[in-house]
Amino acid sequence: MPAVVAAPRAVADLCAHAERAGDQAAVVHGDESVSYAELWRRVELAAREYGARPGVVRVATRHAPDTVVSLFGAWLAGGSYCPLDPRLPADHAARLLAGTAAEALPADTAYVLFTSGSTGRPKPVPVPHGAVDAVVPALRELFAITPEDRVLQFASLSWDTCFEEILPTLTGGATLVFDAEAHTGSLPRFLRMVARQAITVLDLPTAFWHELVHHLAETREPLPNCLRLVVIGGEAANPARLAEWHALDTARIQLLNTYGATETALITHAAELTGLTGADVPIGTALPHVREHLTEDGELWVGGPSLASGYLGLPEETAERFVTCGGQRFYRTGDRVRRAGPHLLHLGRLDAQVKVRGIRVDPGEVEAHLLAHPAVTAAAVTGVTVSERTVLAAYVVATAVAGDLPAELRSHLQDTAPAHLLPARIAVVPELVRTASGKVDRRATHERYAPPPATTTHQEATP
Repeated sequence: MPAVVAAPRAVADLCAHAERAGDQAAVVHGDESVSYAELWRRVELAAREYGARPGVVRVATRHAPDTVVSLFGAWLAGGSYCPLDPRLPADHAARLLAGTAAEALPADTAYVLFTSGSTGRPKPVPVPHGAVDAVVPALRELFAITPEDRVLQFASLSWDTCFEEILPTLTGGATLVFDAEAHTGSLPRFLRMVARQAITVLDLPTAFWHELVHHLAETREPLPNCLRLVVIGGEAANPARLAEWHALDTARIQLLNTYGATETALITHAAELTGLTGADVPIGTALPHVREHLTEDGELWVGGPSLASGYLGLPEETAERFVTCGGQRFYRTGDRVRRAGPHLLHLGRLDAQVKVRGIRVDPGEVEAHLLAHPAVTAAAVTGVTVSERTVLAAYVVATAVAGDLPAELRSHLQDTAPAHLLPARIAVVPELVRTASGKVDRRATHERYAPPPATTTHQEATP
């Protein structure tokens, strides 16, 4: 191991597996297999190339082993990992890079991710190594990872869900699988890939799981025999889909519903759904490293060693969300919950945020992008449910309507914002609905201008 810095625990675990079982497959990419020994050799090489304490290592990610090499290489060198989606519009990527350079990162930062902000400015979230050290062993235990497991890398590599796949797998001696067939959008091809790659663990966005269950219920296609665990999370699970799941031949497959936030380092709560029925699907109980506090109005606060450092360069936002209670530090999630036996049930948001593709979105950020267009004088964006998927609906007031303004705005957003901020519907309206105090009422605006139910089924979304 290069004597650059004291290696974080995850790096030390990877090194230990390379020494103990170097010939075992660490990463599979299509037909390529990279052993633990070879992966460690590449990590050491990357660390030397980055140099000692390189600061923020910004990596253009792709679903391939070199992204994993960059992650561990940055940590071995004493740097902080910052993934960037190479498909991001140049302006948005520049704002992200500016965010990481806002001021000095805390010295123990493991990675920096970005959450949605109402001003249109992404909020950098530095997560310390101590948080990673706390959550990764908990997830290995929660998922019961063994060296015999083969875990699919499915999540976007720009979001923290990918760490739920990568870190428990490679610190537990299992095999991480990359395969392009996972991202074609074809469920039959996806299932064939799972069988061909002998995948044992899937970590899926809840919306994708909804589609998968619907497909299985319609086709009666069996799930591959290799599969033992399905983890879902990112938004509310539909009780109807859960009932369909139980009606399938799935009794041998463990189903976990999970909850967490970027600011709390991956998963904080989990619920075993195997055999569970009913109208309410719980988000679960706190993992051993997590402290939780419920306020009088039902807001969930999460504390413990897995908290992020705050928002880089944004002291006011940090003070608003990261609070101290009883001498302990907590993150205010903004989620309203109630207890039901040992579990928590999600009751909605206390603010306007929604989840799109499992990614937390502040409608104000989308509105800020729309208002940057010279033809738009006012905008309201809200989350709606269409075919069991949360999407964004945007309503704009324009200075003058000439040509196809919605198409022009869509092109504008494609050039300035990431894909998850692109509304499914943009409508030009004469005015926005406002409250008695003059504030824009997003829900009432949507209810006034939404298409009739015969066209699409809309309802206010929950994260």
